[in-house]
Amino acid sequence: MARAPNKHGRDQALDFQGFLSDLQDWELSLKDKDKKMRPQDSHQEKLKTRDLGTSSGNFDHSRNLDSINTMSSSFTSEDSLPDAASEKELGNEYFKQKKFKEAIDCYSRSIALSPSAVAYANRAMAYIKIKSFQEAEDDCTEALDLDDRYIKAYSRRATARKELGKLKESIEDAEFALRLEPQNQEIKKQYTEAKSLYEKTILQKASGARKNSVQEVQKVGKLDTKVNGQSIQPVSSSAQITEMTAVLDHTKRNNTTRKQEVKASVQELASRAASRVKAVAAEKITPPNSAYQFEVSWRGLSGDNARQTSLLKAISPSALPQIFKNALTVSILLDIIKCVATFFVEEMDLAVNYLENLTRVPRFDTLIMFLSSSDNADLVKIWNEVFDNEATPIEYAQKLDNLHTKYCPKR
Repeated sequence: MARAPNKHGRDQALDFQGFLSDLQDWELSLKDKDKKMRPQDSHQEKLKTRDLGTSSGNFDHSRNLDSINTMSSSFTSEDSLPDAASEKELGNEYFKQKKFKEAIDCYSRSIALSPSAVAYANRAMAYIKIKSFQEAEDDCTEALDLDDRYIKAYSRRATARKELGKLKESIEDAEFALRLEPQNQEIKKQYTEAKSLYEKTILQKASGARKNSVQEVQKVGKLDTKVNGQSIQPVSSSAQITEMTAVLDHTKRNNTTRKQEVKASVQELASRAASRVKAVAAEKITPPNSAYQFEVSWRGLSGDNARQTSLLKAISPSALPQIFKNALTVSILLDIIKCVATFFVEEMDLAVNYLENLTRVPRFDTLIMFLSSSDNADLVKIWNEVFDNEATPIEYAQKLDNLHTKYCPKR
């Protein structure tokens, strides 16, 4: 049977209930006060923030900058940054739309980001379209400095040079491009047109010179139709006719003689001028930096073995692979070997050095392999008569034996 609670227990229960009731009342009063205080606190917080913005400007400014930088970085990524390839492609699109100036701007940005032969050559083509031929020539030269086998750069420079009146240089560019790609019909047409225009220009100049010379002769040999201001009357007697005919015949002979003298004089002057130009060009031999430069200089000195030797010696043997790269031709290779043979005995160490470094040119083995029968026979003859000589010192004989298998392989 349950025992009834005593008086002390009842008192404790009542006290506890009173405590809970007081606690609830206190909590409600706090919430009431909190509601009343919130609008005021919010207003004070705004005032505080405003004061911080004016009186503590440095702190607030830096915080704003951080926010801006954070936002900026969120919009900037590697995908959105321009690159050389995308600028070049955009330039190509503008070019297709015939917006050449916009294309030039894109190619320029591509070059600034990462220079390439293609970007330079493409910008050159855009320059050609707006008839800025000097800029086009310069860009093609830059392209060839980066890649001296880039056919489009040779072709476009030939176009620019033709428009600039540099017909001989235009022919050289087209001819060199044709050697690199003999079956290219467009370059064949370009070469033919440039050569035809050059020959036409030469003929016009020669014709003009002859015309001027004849006019001078005619002025000198012209019969004066007046004597002391009086016109000569027509002759009637046979004696007078005979006499006048003799005078005219004599005058014609004099005219013919003078024409021949003038023609000989013009030819002599032309010959002297050509010799002078050749001499000046020979004196200014500078080491070439590419196969194209070497070939142009080499052909310019054609027939002058001493000057061609000077040109070759202006190049360090170790530089040959870098200069020729993949652009060495059979004719130039054989010419260099013949040139080396001329100073082999006097400068054997230098000659062997040239022969060794020629074998390091990338296309050397291919050129030797596909030599024609006549070229191969010429090379073998030179090797046997000059390089494979009993008088060659032992220290060079071993090197030449090793080189012999590369220059004259068994077929």
